[in-house]
Amino acid sequence: MDRLRLGTRGSELALFQANAVAALLSERAGMSCEIVVIKTSGDRMAEASLAQIGGKRLFVKEIEDALLNGDVDVAVHSSKDMPASLPDGLKVGAVLPREDPHDAIVLPGDQRRTLSMTEAVSALGRQPRIGTSSIRRVAQLIRLFPDARFLPVRGNLGTRLRKLDAGDYDVLVLAAAGLRRLARADRIVTTVPVDACVPAPGQGIIAVEVRQDDSRVNNAVSTIDDPTSAVALRAERAVVTRLGGGCQMPIGALADVSAQEVTVRGVVVSPDGSRLVRATAVAPTADAEGLGARVAEELLRGGADEILADVQRAHAAVEGIQP
Repeated sequence: MDRLRLGTRGSELALFQANAVAALLSERAGMSCEIVVIKTSGDRMAEASLAQIGGKRLFVKEIEDALLNGDVDVAVHSSKDMPASLPDGLKVGAVLPREDPHDAIVLPGDQRRTLSMTEAVSALGRQPRIGTSSIRRVAQLIRLFPDARFLPVRGNLGTRLRKLDAGDYDVLVLAAAGLRRLARADRIVTTVPVDACVPAPGQGIIAVEVRQDDSRVNNAVSTIDDPTSAVALRAERAVVTRLGGGCQMPIGALADVSAQEVTVRGVVVSPDGSRLVRATAVAPTADAEGLGARVAEELLRGGADEILADVQRAHAAVEGIQP
């Protein structure tokens, strides 16, 4: 059996994703895979605030460098961590079927229950301590919780849940995809409607990055590509590329793909929630990237450029998509 080296971060979720890719490559391409754990800058600064760290390609740089240097054959990422513009010589060779792209409300373990979003807002009261390290989530959720205290939270999923259950926070807002993939869907009280919080571009999609000129690897990973998720990711990344957004930027984008067409919803919000610009458009699936760019243009016409310029002046932007 042919062999591939898969580069990945070492978190529980990252290893789940790498093993999912490895299993599919074994099944569909007859490839045996070695998982190579690579520590990224973001991992080394696990307790620092993402908004303050800065630095380009925070969660992918070392993995992409290993791929460019030939130390690994494939890089596996949460696609929302990838820079809007990939390094020369690299491309997304495949994506796996998308998991739930929504954000999720998670309460302490002794308060587990299922609520609607309206019920969750009511149950949390006027001044909940909300754990999230995403400026995108804060900017949108502050409109629902104007008196909340938004507190940073870093670490593996298990670490975050332990901090919540220990009383450090009243609620966490996390990607539903990670909870579901790690068999912690029981902790989801409710998912946040897109009207209230547009997800990060690429949220819930596992991306497989490869060298453009490596035909052996390109042929192998093409066997595991999910066309529907690939269309969604192209559209959502096009929004970010046109906006010039970085990792800690308040940009949301979500593509809904059917057999014939794709609908893209985009949002840009000021960090304090006071200014919000939305845009939605529809196009044939073949025009996914063009559609994403047009949604971004509409956002810019609505004032997104001013919002993003203000954020860039206030923070050192990370060249990725969203945490």
